[in-house]
Parts: sequence; C-alpha cells; structure tokens
Amino acid sequence: MRPPRFSTATSFHADLKSRIKNYFTEKNLEPTGNGSLYFKAILFVVLFVAVYVHLVFFTPFWAIALLEAILLGGLASAIGFNVMHDGAHGSFSKKEWVNELAGVTINFLGANVFMWKTKHNVAHHSFTNVADHDDDMNARPFLRLNPSQKHFKIHKYQHHYFLFVYALLYLYWVFVTDYKKYVQKRVGSVPIQKMSWKDHVSFWGFKVTNLFLFIALPIYMVGFMPWLVGFLVFGVSTGVFLSVVFQLAHSLEETEFPLPTEANKLEDEWAVHQLRTTANFATDNKILSWFVGGLNFQVEHHLFPNISHVHYPAISKIIKETCLEYNIPYLEHPKMRLAFSSHVNHLKHLGNSY
Repeated sequence: MRPPRFSTATSFHADLKSRIKNYFTEKNLEPTGNGSLYFKAILFVVLFVAVYVHLVFFTPFWAIALLEAILLGGLASAIGFNVMHDGAHGSFSKKEWVNELAGVTINFLGANVFMWKTKHNVAHHSFTNVADHDDDMNARPFLRLNPSQKHFKIHKYQHHYFLFVYALLYLYWVFVTDYKKYVQKRVGSVPIQKMSWKDHVSFWGFKVTNLFLFIALPIYMVGFMPWLVGFLVFGVSTGVFLSVVFQLAHSLEETEFPLPTEANKLEDEWAVHQLRTTANFATDNKILSWFVGGLNFQVEHHLFPNISHVHYPAISKIIKETCLEYNIPYLEHPKMRLAFSSHVNHLKHLGNSY
C-alpha cells in the first residue's frame, strides 16, 4: 500500500518555522534538552532502579510491594515519556550518542527502539490518524479508534472496557508486536529499514536481557506467584499510563481522521493535517507536564518533533498566535478530565456508528 501524498505546502508552515527559528535565535537557546531535562532523566532512572532493587532483592510486605509495582509502572512510563521519547526523536541532546543512549532506555524496558522509530517517528508522525498508515490507531479487533475501521458488535461496549485493553498494551507490545514487526519487516503498511547485523544483535540481546531482569531473576528471588502478581501489576500500570496519555492527543471528538482521495492524496498540507488531527490537554498543569514529558503539548510535538519538550510551553504561544492569524484550528482541552471525557465520547460514538 503506497503512502498518501499531502497537498502542496502553503506559506503557513514556512512562516511558522521561521518564527520558531527566530525565537531560538533571539533567546540564544538550543532546541534540544537542558539541565532540567537531564536532572529529570537521571532522577527517573535512579528511582526506577531503586524501586526495582527493593522489590526484587528486599521483598517488601505484599501491600507495599503492590504499591511499588504500580510506582515502577509509573516510572517506566516517565522514562518513556521524558528520556526515550526525546532521545529517539533526536531532541534530548546536541550529541547524537547521548540521544542514542536516551533512546535505548526503551530496550531495557522490554521494547525495541529500532521498531519504535518506524512505528512512531515514521508512520504516526507522517500520517497521523490516517487509517491503515498510522499504526498507533490500530487496536483491532478490540477497539475501533478510527471511523474508517471495520465495526464489530463488541465495539458497542468499547467505551466501557477500553481501559482493560489499554492495560494490556505494554505486555502485548513487549511480548508480541515487536516480534511480529521483526518477522514481517513492516509496521502496518510501512516497511522497516533494513536491519544491520548490529541491529539484529541489539534486538535479541536486549530482549534476552529484559527476560532475565524482569522474569528469570525475580522468579528466582521471590518465587513464581509473587513475581507473576507483581509483574502483571507493573505491566498493567505501564500500559494504562502510556495509552491514556497518547490517546488523549488524537482519539477525540474534535480531532479529524482524514482519508486519501482516489488519487491517494490528502486534502491538507502536512502541517495543517497535524493541527486537525492532534490536540493538547491540561497545558497549564505544570506537574502533569513535567511527568508526561510535555506530551500534553502534542500539537507542538507533532509540528516540531525535533525540538525538546522543555521548550513546548514557550513555543506554544507562537504556534497558537500563528494559527489564529491564518485561521487554522488549534485544538486543546484546558483540563485532562475534559480530554478524557472527549475520548470516551469518541469511543462511544464509533461503537454505535457503522
């Protein structure tokens, strides 16, 4: 399946890029991360290791262990949001090796950064919300996230059970979809780049390392049943944290789900397409923004994925003003609960429509 083409770019995107470039020049800033990001990255990694060590080697009381398993899921998500995400986009640091190191943190958590870059950087960022091309919109057959997807009777109830599906995301990602992409050599309709021998060694080496750290060693230290309960709580927590944050940016009542024409062309230019398919939420909530790595500023991230999330609050003002001047929509929810409600209504609508 050939990827669709976007309409010819207008002056809007060029003007927007010029204004953002001028901002960094005038402020004498690098568009990559800064000291506050590096401190946060180290903090999350150290806390994750500390909680992991306490759970595996010190075996706390079961109630405390369950709370720590949930905390471990939150920290894994925070590392993904703040460290891996910026690193894999090349915005964590000016130094490429630092970006690669930040990106590879996802490998220790069980996934694979090589596969993720195709799924996220290429498929999702290029063809946001476009059926059969944006693999982030694929939770079939359990969920219908895009109106172009086939409707099943079970979807009538998806607004009731969707969190159970999201709870399985991390476990399914680590133990199924990465291997599926590896074998099929594609992500949805998008082929992955040819893997070098180093990529193959990295894929299998980190998969084995993860199996040892999160399955073999914990079972040896605490026993099978305590490990199984703790691992499932950790996996479910991680899945819910990751899924909810990403879905509140695209699967909403307000966002659009464009379809290519018969000539395989999309109506809008790329930048306008991003603005119609992406929404922000709770951008005034500094604690939330800090934890989710600025992914509540999803509009800014999709327009400028190579800029670190630490700059999103500042450049959001420029983007919002430019959109207003060009009469282009800028979608946002002031509160997270309102975005969550919009997502539930979106699921309900798609569950009842054919």
